[in-house]
Amino acid sequence: MQHAAELHNQAVVIDGLIIANWGRELFEDMRRGGLTAANCTVSVWEGFQGTVDNIAAFNRYYQEHADLIRPVRTTADILKAKEEGRTGVILGFQNAHAFEDQLGYVEIFKQLGVGIVQMAYNTQNLVGTGCYERDGGLSGFGREVVAEMNRVGIMCDLSHVGAQTSKEVILESKKPVCYSHCLPAGLKDHPRNKSDEELRFIADHGGFVGVTMFAPFLKNGINSTIDDYVEAIAYVMELVGEDAIGIGTDFTQGHDQNFFEWLTHDKGYARRLTRFGDIINPEGIRTIGEFPNLTEALLRHGFSPRQVEKVMGGNWMRVLKDVWGE
Repeated sequence: MQHAAELHNQAVVIDGLIIANWGRELFEDMRRGGLTAANCTVSVWEGFQGTVDNIAAFNRYYQEHADLIRPVRTTADILKAKEEGRTGVILGFQNAHAFEDQLGYVEIFKQLGVGIVQMAYNTQNLVGTGCYERDGGLSGFGREVVAEMNRVGIMCDLSHVGAQTSKEVILESKKPVCYSHCLPAGLKDHPRNKSDEELRFIADHGGFVGVTMFAPFLKNGINSTIDDYVEAIAYVMELVGEDAIGIGTDFTQGHDQNFFEWLTHDKGYARRLTRFGDIINPEGIRTIGEFPNLTEALLRHGFSPRQVEKVMGGNWMRVLKDVWGE
């Protein structure tokens, strides 16, 4: 479909969450997929030091693979990446654990290029509770962290966060917050999926929903296709509207079983939280390089070109501009 290819090439395409095995091969695939920018995870269970080391590694990538990627601190940088034919990297955390108990670390990480931080990853931290244990809500320190993230311009992400903590962050934050990568519980009941009420609540309070294609959370699991993914996007759009929705694939491309063992244990080593089983991305978008197939599938399912441009990245651009204080 020529029209789909043209639309994909002209659109600003943003992936709201990738946690892949970084390296040249991956960055080449981002270019193959026409990705303008992505929220790239540099912290899950790591503390301050480990996270700084991961950011230092990205600083090397920017030099070694300057033909393919560039750092992003502003939405203007995303537009520059589009012009240059490179992929912009937004550094992001999937856990506020790296802030440790130091409020001052929030601004330090902002200065290092971090633009999005998830408040908790599956379990309890000093800020609040993840989605795999009894939810105690946002802590007093957590309120201070939200205020500081608002002040310096880091987006609060609630994808792996418990329902009560999420609600309290949504109400506490003066800036839009997001589920950067989630799926609707209405299509599959899973602790990581969000209820219709939760999806409506974040949108009603100016928030944003990135829809993931992580197969274990999709209706048909590892037998899912790109059409199942589009069905989930359409379902969420029906709830939140066409301006509060985008993409957050949760691509784990290139990782081995050891990585998933680390992800699925509390703190990376303690109790087991979940088992993903086989992870096979939906047929039609198995790799980042197949991103253009999503534009084609959205059009095929009746999304208008304008809606496709919004979903593929236009909406992310608007909300990031707001949060980053541009």
